[in-house]
Amino acid sequence: MRSDLLKSSVMASLLVLGVAAGVAAPAAAPARRAAELPPSADLAYGLAAQQRGFGLKGEAIINWRAGDGKYDLNVEARVPLIGKLTEYRSHGTVDSFGLTPGEFYEKRYRKDATTTVFDRQAKTVTLPEGSAPVALGGGEQDRASVTWQLASVARAAGEARFKPGSEWRFVVAGRRDVEPWTFKVVRREKIQTGMGELDTLLVTREPRAGGRSEGVDIWLAPGQEWYPVKLRFRDDERETIEQTVTRITRK
Repeated sequence: MRSDLLKSSVMASLLVLGVAAGVAAPAAAPARRAAELPPSADLAYGLAAQQRGFGLKGEAIINWRAGDGKYDLNVEARVPLIGKLTEYRSHGTVDSFGLTPGEFYEKRYRKDATTTVFDRQAKTVTLPEGSAPVALGGGEQDRASVTWQLASVARAAGEARFKPGSEWRFVVAGRRDVEPWTFKVVRREKIQTGMGELDTLLVTREPRAGGRSEGVDIWLAPGQEWYPVKLRFRDDERETIEQTVTRITRK
């Protein structure tokens, strides 16, 4: 009798998670934190990249729009002769978790374009290279929106709480899976940019051991609305893209 009750309980749990319906269980429960979105702006960056053993220089543009309970994010990186190195597009709404992506488009040099779809009504996310949809718990980010969710959380927390040594955890959908990303505030740092010297906080995310996701370094500038004024992406193929701000135009 106790065995039957246990089996029934396990099956009920699986049905709630959607596993029995071909939906994978969520990777982890996202944290619910206060978020204050940065004002809409266009950010221009100088770009330096290492791709397939070659050093490349170019420019990147981020178009960030937020208002009326929605957000829209477009990111492009270009280098002479080659053209677009990367292109990301993320759009969605804003809820009690902060940014709530609806769709994420990603195109990387010499790789096929992919689209990640967050179905908030069905509470699932469909991954380009995933074997089955993954259940959503609320608060999940994509690989572009997570930087701006981090900035939004930092703005709400302020320097008193968003300080060196503190850690901030998010759940991020990639091409193949949904996994927790932990960002650590490393140190305060003055950096040289096209806008002169800026005071920043360096925040780093290291990929999990054995994982195939990328490492990310982000320099947030509290004096510039907490915009990401420098970014460095390190992927699993040991290629890097670094971009440093040259201009910020508020919209």
